[in-house]
Amino acid sequence: METYTIIVLLLAATIRVAAPLLLAALAGLFSERSGVIALGLEGMMLGAAFAAAAVSAVTGSAWLGLGAGIATAVALALLLGFACITHRGNQVVAAMAINIMVAGLGPTLALGWFNLGGQTPQLDGPGQRFMSLVWPGADAARSVPFPGLLYAELLSGHHLLVYLAAALVPLAAWVLYRTRFGLRLRAVGENPLAVDTAGIAVNRLRYQAVAISGVLCGVAGACLSTAASSGFVRDMTAGKGYLALAALIFGKWKPYPTLGACLLFAFTDALAARLQGVALPVVGVVPVQFILALPYVLTVLLLAGFVGKAVAPLALGTPYAKEK
Repeated sequence: METYTIIVLLLAATIRVAAPLLLAALAGLFSERSGVIALGLEGMMLGAAFAAAAVSAVTGSAWLGLGAGIATAVALALLLGFACITHRGNQVVAAMAINIMVAGLGPTLALGWFNLGGQTPQLDGPGQRFMSLVWPGADAARSVPFPGLLYAELLSGHHLLVYLAAALVPLAAWVLYRTRFGLRLRAVGENPLAVDTAGIAVNRLRYQAVAISGVLCGVAGACLSTAASSGFVRDMTAGKGYLALAALIFGKWKPYPTLGACLLFAFTDALAARLQGVALPVVGVVPVQFILALPYVLTVLLLAGFVGKAVAPLALGTPYAKEK
């Protein structure tokens, strides 16, 4: 029974950890399907996390914080689009420049505004944070191992943004594969010249995709600082933007396989947190450094060839200039 409880709690932690990762991966999905490399996910998430926490701390409203996070990430996404789409700059260089800029700017602004060593004040109470939602009967069902504990831990007890992330997966699949916009978006990532020949503005489509990417990254960043945590700290994304990009590649740029990849990476992260200080049979206590490296080691192994050949959109990373 104890093992069963541990497994259920581990799965519940996996769902919570996967939420920001999934939101960022879906952001990358729209961006890369349009032909724009999504290396800027890390910077957009981090900028949104800072803006959401700062506005929530000042106003006392998590919703205003979420709006500020989305606005910040969209602004960064449009800045990236201006450099890469309008001026046809190198997408990798521009994205890394945004990541580096935000990594230094966030803590600097936090230090200047709040004087707390580069972090925002702690967010307390349901007003400043997105708190866990308890479903009807969840507390009573917790005492029943099956299916009560599954209901209480896996379905109930998560914050709103977790449920939003789960709902966005079928929505993203529907938009990409069942709408005219999705058809054009996939086409512009494969053959922008053919799209332009059909009379569709390539750059406008790419800007729309990048803006959608910014919105989703804004929600992901707000999820980190106002739901999963209680404030902003330096480098709090800890490479989650890159992990989301790895999950997107692992999922072959498709929504449902990307969801599976995010859950896999989140499971290793949740497992690493639970293994800290635990003595395993034969092995003993695993060094904490190895445990913390588990998600990243898994990422390297998977992308080194264990997932087969992943074919990216053909026009990914290629600027488009309209022929005159």
